[in-house]
Amino acid sequence: MVHRENVLPEIGTGLRIRDASDFLGVPAATLRSWEVRYGLPVTQRSPGGHRRYTHAALTQLSLMRDEIASGQQASEAARRVRVLLDELSPARSRIDAVMAGSERRDAAEIRDVLEAATADLGLAATLDDVVMPAMRLIGSWWESGRCDLGQEQLTTAAVRGWLARATTLAPPATTGRQVLLATGPRDMHTLGIEALGAVLATQGTGCRILGARTPASVVAAAVAAESPAAVVIVSHQSTRRRSAIDSLSSTAH
Repeated sequence: MVHRENVLPEIGTGLRIRDASDFLGVPAATLRSWEVRYGLPVTQRSPGGHRRYTHAALTQLSLMRDEIASGQQASEAARRVRVLLDELSPARSRIDAVMAGSERRDAAEIRDVLEAATADLGLAATLDDVVMPAMRLIGSWWESGRCDLGQEQLTTAAVRGWLARATTLAPPATTGRQVLLATGPRDMHTLGIEALGAVLATQGTGCRILGARTPASVVAAAVAAESPAAVVIVSHQSTRRRSAIDSLSSTAH
């Protein structure tokens, strides 16, 4: 998730493009281009014909920005945002149920929704189609001021609890060597590798999670000591991937 550094100004009838640009950290020319080329977002207009950005528009733009920051081309990022926000998406009702539980700050409700989705869709599909879109929305809500840090943390903890249960209930590992999972040295968030670990566990592959901001020296030492079957290092933003690549390269020495 992207951490909010700017304070969202009063929106009222909508932010001016300059204010939206400052808040999102995206040039105004890029915001205009996204609307013209991809229709994201369809902005409201002032009586004078100037763009005005609502909470909904800021949510779309922050999702678009984060998809591009993760390495997606703009056209693919726009497609992903549309899928996420598509009211007709088969997973939409489940995403909405997670978001409703989050707004009520009911961790048990969130876990129940995810358990039901897993029973119907399987773990991997629930992660791809429900959990990750919902968590991107929560991050966007927090950044735009629609929810606070407590709600974001409660939702993340509920998802982690669900993943931990799925991992605990997984069958014993059938592979001899484990897979090592870590984030890059500059990456704080471990939910992605926890999700991957749960999926691998349900498939009979043992895993060990090294944690957030894993130094290259720790990865190299773990590889030397354990001779894992594979090493996976996750970095969510393209600006942080160089250090993650360097960390992975260190395991070859």
